[in-house]
Amino acid sequence: MPPQPEQLRARRAAFRQLHAAGCFVLPNPWDAGSARYLAGLGFKALASTSSGHAWSRALPDGAEPLPDMLEHLRELVAASDLPVNADFGNGLAPDAAGVAHNVRLALDTGVAGLSIEDATGDAQAPLFDLDSAVARVAAARAAIDASGQDVLLVARAENFFVGRPDLDDAIARLRAYASAGADCLYAPGITTPAQIAAVVEAVAPKPVNVLVFAHSTLTVADLAALGVRRISVGGALARAAWGGFDRAARQLAQGRFDGFADALPGSALNQLFGG
Repeated sequence: MPPQPEQLRARRAAFRQLHAAGCFVLPNPWDAGSARYLAGLGFKALASTSSGHAWSRALPDGAEPLPDMLEHLRELVAASDLPVNADFGNGLAPDAAGVAHNVRLALDTGVAGLSIEDATGDAQAPLFDLDSAVARVAAARAAIDASGQDVLLVARAENFFVGRPDLDDAIARLRAYASAGADCLYAPGITTPAQIAAVVEAVAPKPVNVLVFAHSTLTVADLAALGVRRISVGGALARAAWGGFDRAARQLAQGRFDGFADALPGSALNQLFGG
């Protein structure tokens, strides 16, 4: 059942409060079942993963149509009582006006946060120029403010994810996005303590999200000590699930069944989803 307006207001207020102090982990489910499972582990909020959901529908990341993404966000919002942050790509629109329109649609799904990135999807020119990128963030900010809904806006500098690993440029972009109204800043792909500390310092006092998308020697405590406010994992949980599936399926194709050794009991899953 979709949450009621008063429930959404409470979730959004709780989500904003999480960004006010401390450090929290924001895991990324890819469907209602994984969202419910993560909620049962005690996490305080969830975030969608465009890649994880696309793969579950046999699509590459970035290929999911807007109506399908909106329906997926509704599904995640209804799956638990936790606030949900939407991985909303670049707003799925060619210009700022389109971003504003699509953000309004996303707000109606009940999300508590929404991220806008500056990647174009064009390998020849992978980042929007700074003025265009800022205009897109400002358009998202205006759409949220006009809605009267307390939805947190996250702005992402995609330099390190699109083959342009220029930390100075990423920081300049994040500062500009903060000035345009972003509540939380995010440069996916930065991994070293020096990079992370530089971003945190550059946009302070606004909170910073760090993506941990692969095995890392850094712990949550380490990232918190660097000043990181929230930690997300993108498609990493989905890739871990696909990794287990791949190993078991390949062994099955070879006539072996030992890939099922670590499978969760069906009784445990039935109990979780039947409760």
